[in-house]
Order: sequence, then structure tokens, then C-alpha cells
Amino acid sequence: MNLKNAALGLTAIAALAAFPLVSGNPYYIHLVETIMIYAIVLFGLDIVVGYTGQVSLGHAGLFGIGAYTAGVLILKLDAPVYATLPAAIAVAAVFGAMLALPALRVTGPYLAMVTLAFGTIIQILINEMTFLTEGPMGITLTKPKLFGHPLDEVEYYWLVMACLVAALIFVHRVLHSQLGRAFEALRGSPVASDCMGVSVYRYKVYAFVISAALAGLAGSLYAYSEQYISPNTYNFELTVMFLLAIIMGGRKTRTGALLGAAIIVMLPKLLDDLQVFRIGAVVLALIVAVSVGVALKRGKMSGQAAAVPVVGTVGLALVSFKLQTMTDWRLSIFGLITLFVVYYLQDGIVGFVRNALNLKAKVERDTTASATAALTRAGTQGHDGKDGELLKASGVLMQFGGLKALNNVDLVVQRGSIHGLIGPNGSGKSTMMNVLTGIYQPTAGSVVFAGRTVNGRTSSDIALSGIARTFQNVQLFGEMTALQNVLVGLHHSFHSNLVDIALHLPRYLREDREQRARAHALLDFVGLGELASEEARNLPYGKQRLLEIARALALDPQLLLLDEPAAGLTAPDIKELLEIIRKIRDAGVTVILIEHHMDVVMSLCDRVSVLDFGQKIAEGLPAEVQANEKVIEAYLGGGA
Repeated sequence: MNLKNAALGLTAIAALAAFPLVSGNPYYIHLVETIMIYAIVLFGLDIVVGYTGQVSLGHAGLFGIGAYTAGVLILKLDAPVYATLPAAIAVAAVFGAMLALPALRVTGPYLAMVTLAFGTIIQILINEMTFLTEGPMGITLTKPKLFGHPLDEVEYYWLVMACLVAALIFVHRVLHSQLGRAFEALRGSPVASDCMGVSVYRYKVYAFVISAALAGLAGSLYAYSEQYISPNTYNFELTVMFLLAIIMGGRKTRTGALLGAAIIVMLPKLLDDLQVFRIGAVVLALIVAVSVGVALKRGKMSGQAAAVPVVGTVGLALVSFKLQTMTDWRLSIFGLITLFVVYYLQDGIVGFVRNALNLKAKVERDTTASATAALTRAGTQGHDGKDGELLKASGVLMQFGGLKALNNVDLVVQRGSIHGLIGPNGSGKSTMMNVLTGIYQPTAGSVVFAGRTVNGRTSSDIALSGIARTFQNVQLFGEMTALQNVLVGLHHSFHSNLVDIALHLPRYLREDREQRARAHALLDFVGLGELASEEARNLPYGKQRLLEIARALALDPQLLLLDEPAAGLTAPDIKELLEIIRKIRDAGVTVILIEHHMDVVMSLCDRVSVLDFGQKIAEGLPAEVQANEKVIEAYLGGGA
């Protein structure tokens, strides 16, 4: 964090701490306190929704578990606050794991339904378990005591603020670490994540458990704040409000979570007072107009795209001055505002402002690693210094119903070689790649890599054993920068745990510094050093191909599978690609190359195998294959 951001953060904390002293109004103090508690929930929910891309409708239940853990401990054991808060975190995390382990094996609407059912079951259990929760009667609490001292409203406000700051720092550090990059990669491309050694299922569970723990902390604070908890509080409506807060504030940003919390707490109350609503509508219209004006000036937004938010917010401001009362229009205006933000500002309010003002984090470069040094570990992992077979596939059959995509294919790849795999479209080349990397499990046959059987292993396990790949259809993590994409490939190089990350202990800081330097060096190696801070989805197609190679090399592979790397490249780019592949081979990495550019295959490959309709029809030196009649007939153009 630079000095400017640190100064802004300290100023914000000081202002937040001074608010109850300046205000002196218990109602407003409680209102801001509620916003801070909801923000803690949203920090966690954003990890699941914003980063991993999963839809959870169970966070109201987890919030309730935290509240009732604190309530029951106080009711039964008169436990102090320094016992109830950790207990609420732990219990909610356990329930989060119990939910995540089965639920995260499904995705999309199925996951939403499972988590919704979880929230409903929790609410029913709280209501029915009267021996523990007092059932519908609820539990009455008082403000906590801290080391024997009863906290008043202001002191408890400061306790909540301290928890908010701690949660903010914790989440910020996690999401800027290898864990956060793994979470975000899951959303970008689950297949590519697995092939980078990041287990999709495992890291989804990790994300859910961390999110649940934060919901538990917030729930326990909420119980003390309200001084009364009942089952009806933690219902489906609260879950929907939490999701709306993430969407409206903006995902993948802590500022968005804070803003979203403020919106769901303040907006209903804002709509109760016509004068306050008018002021808020005018301020919103001004902010949007200024942001859009800056975006248009910088060419970041088209006139048509800019018109909708400006017209919408200005229209809302004008309508506010036409209304004589809010009583009849309160729910309609709330619904319209929500619909407008969700539909037209899909990155949320904070995301819209950031895009409009082109606010991007600058990448600070560590130049301690060179492009040559970036490859020194690649190809050496598990290498005993001997030549010979690195990969052997025997009798591989890959059948989809009645279609045999691969039919008893044998493939032997020698260590240190570039082995070409060619054939017409639909001949089974990419299917073979998917079998070698564990995306498909072969119907029959075996694959042995470096003395170990590949069959039955997960893609992430195979990747960590030394097989890296690129994809026929580019599978980058589009919302992540080029540097972050390569750092996902370097995920295996981090050994620091959650405590190291949260406390920024020396082990994590050293690993982060070293791997960032290596990631920069890998980008330099493929000629993308100047584009480190550019989002992958914004790169030209040819650069995306090169970025995939850099990310694959970050795995320190013994075997690199390149699936049509020259597709879509210009002649100068192809020349550069050839040089890069030769350097990769010279560094000790064995390469399997799928390519339709025959000049690339013939100039690079030591041996070539040819597939046609799922069967191997030829294999040998490039010149031998080029002269083979079956290859000419099947691949190079009939009886020419």
C-alpha cells in the first residue's frame, strides 16, 4: 500500500471513530453500526459471489448461526464477548464447510437452490429448538462487558468498528494473495484453473468457509447491537438484500461492499423522508454526470452507453421534486432504483465510477529476475538427467456414446524433444490433449508420464506433476491482469498459509516478492512485459496466445502441450513464436505441438504423429511424414 492510500485509509478510520462523538445521536450511531456489521457480511459474500462466481442464498442462515451462537453462549453460560465472537466465527465456519462440501459439487441455479434450502432449514431449526434457542420467543441480550467493564453505545460502536477494520484488512490481504487469485481464477475459467494446479472444488470450499466465518462474526456483533434476536430476522428477504448490496455497490471491491451495506440500510429510511430523498437524488445525478463526462472525454464510453445512467439519475432527481409524499411511491421507487442499477450498472456503482474515471492500480515491478532465469526451473522438476521416454500412451480409446474420438492410439514422446501432433479438424488432437491433462478420463488404455500413471488423476494433480498446457480456444482469466494470470500459474510456488497471509509474516512477503519478480520475467520472455497491468480480455488475440504460454511455463513443467499456438497470429508473430518455442526446448522442456501451419511443424518438430478420424495413421521424422501417402491423402490434400 502506498503512502497516499494509507493516509486516506487512516483519515477514513479517524472520521468513522469520531462520528459518535460528533453526532451524539444514538439513532444515527446505531444506524452506522448496522452498516458496519452488514459490511462485514458483504466482505465475505463478495468472495463467493464476486470472486468465485457462485450464487449463495444461504448467508442469512450463516449470519443467524453467528448471532445465535453468541446468544446461546450468553444465555446458557454467560460467556464474555472475547469468547462469543471467536466461537461464532468457528461455528459459522464449520456450518459453512458442512454446506460447501456437498453443495459446491453443483453449480448455477442448483447451487442457489441448495443454499436457499440451507438457509430455510436453519431458520426452522432455530425456531423449533426451544431447549437451546428459546424458539419464537427469541433471546434478549445486553451490550457486552469487556474485562468486567460494561460497554455503552459509543464504546460498543468502537468495538464494531475495530472488527470492521480487522475484517477489511484480513479480506484485502487474502484477496491480494495467491488465495485471492485462485478464487478469481475459478470464475474466469474453471478448466484452466484445474490445469494450472488450482483445484476448483477445494478452493471453492476454502472461499465458502472464509465467507461463512465473516458472516458468523457479523451475526454475533448484530446480536449484541440489537440486544434481541429471533428466528424471523434471518429470513430469505435478508439474503436477497445482501445479494442486492453486492450487486449495487460493486463486486470485487471492499468499497463496493461498504457502499452496498450503506444502501440497503439507508435507502429504505431515505425513502421515508421526501426532503432527504430529493437531496440524495440530486447528489447521485451529479456524481453520475461528472463520471460520465470524464469517461466521454477519455473515450472510455460511447454516447449511447453514457445516456442511460445520466437520463435515469437526472429523471429520478426531477421526479423527486414532483412528488408531494413518499408514502404511496416508496416501494415503487426502491424497486426502480434496484432494477436500474442491476440492469444498467452491471459492475455496480463503484465499478461504474472506476471504469468511467479509468482508475487502475499500478503494477510495481521487481527487476531481480531476468527472462532467462524465469525458465531455469522449467523442465528440471523430477528430471534425473537421463534421456528416454517422458510420456507413453498405450491403446488410448476415448468414446462418447457411439463415437470413438480416439481409437487405440499409441503415442511415445522422448524427453527434450518437440513432438508434433497433426491431423485434419476433428481428427482427435485436442481430445488427446484433454486425455493427457485429465480433463477426459479415457474409456480404455493407459497414459504414463515420468513413470507415473495419469489415468484416474485430477487435472490439478497432473498439472502439479509436470504437465502444462495451452488451449485451442484461449482460456485466460479475462478480468485478471496479465501479471495475475501468470501468478496463478505460479500458485504451486507459494507455501505460506492463511495466518502468514493475514499477518503478512516474512515467509509470505518473501514468496510474494520472489514470485512477482519471476512472473514479470516470464512476461518479458514472451514479449509482454509492458502489458503486465493490462486485463487479459483487453489484449489482442495474438498476445493472449503468448500470455497462455507464459502462464503454462509458470508451472515449471517437464512437458508443455501447445494446442494451435500459431492460430490467428501474423507472420511476424509466428516468427517470434518459433523462437520462443525453441528457447523453451533449449531450457529442457519437452513440447507436444498441435498445429495446422505445416511450415511451423516441419521447421520445429523432431518427430511428428498424424491422427485421422481418431486413429494414428503415420509417425516419423517430419520429412518422412510429409512424404507419406496416407498423410497426403488425409491431411495435405487428396491424391495430389
